[in-house]
Amino acid sequence: MGGRIWHNEDVRAICLALVAMGCQAAEPDFTGELWAGIRPIYARTLQHAFLKGLADGSLPRPRFQFYLIQDAHYLRAFAQALSVLAAKAPREEWAATLNQHAVDALKTERQLHESILDTFGVPPAAVKQTPMAPANYAYTNHLLATAFQQPFANGLAAVLPCYWIYWEVGKELKKKGSRNPEYQRWIDTYSGEDYGKVVQQVLDMTNAEAARQGADSRRAMKELFRTSARYEYLFWDMAWHEQKWAP
Repeated sequence: MGGRIWHNEDVRAICLALVAMGCQAAEPDFTGELWAGIRPIYARTLQHAFLKGLADGSLPRPRFQFYLIQDAHYLRAFAQALSVLAAKAPREEWAATLNQHAVDALKTERQLHESILDTFGVPPAAVKQTPMAPANYAYTNHLLATAFQQPFANGLAAVLPCYWIYWEVGKELKKKGSRNPEYQRWIDTYSGEDYGKVVQQVLDMTNAEAARQGADSRRAMKELFRTSARYEYLFWDMAWHEQKWAP
């Protein structure tokens, strides 16, 4: 093909012509736009001391234990949000997928957490008795409020960072590995092919759902996605500082 430079006016004219001919223009990769909007947040996330400590094995065990206990609380709320979204899903196959993810959040990941916590000598009862930290409380309420009160598209955008950022972080840390076997198990879980397939399901779902939405709705989806990405950063920060309520 030639070296023609396409300007916005060219693309707009072509789209209008296609519409006039009764054709439907291809939808852009909406999830690509979502990720572009959080690149600075993700860059800061990768630089966080908690993740660096996971990778080089220097993360103090009490901080990882704090993270696992808080994540167990988070997963219960996350599963509830997924179940609500499943009930709102416009396609039956999406409802089935999200319901299965809710089950997996409570089963597969919790098994990983509890097996690691068991090596730390932390019984399940101690996990239940530990209250949610402030950032965890805020994040889970953000997800649940969005899932319950807002349209399906918005709820989907709000839960997507939990899937996607963990996958990207897992792949990045996998390149380095960890001297600590427990930390390596965590890295292997989120960098694995099986988890990648789960994330891709939600990415495909998000692109398809965004194609049905107008400009205002897509704008709201981007903002909710960005908010959840910020909460993901705050979750690592919460664990690093072993955040407590004050006063």
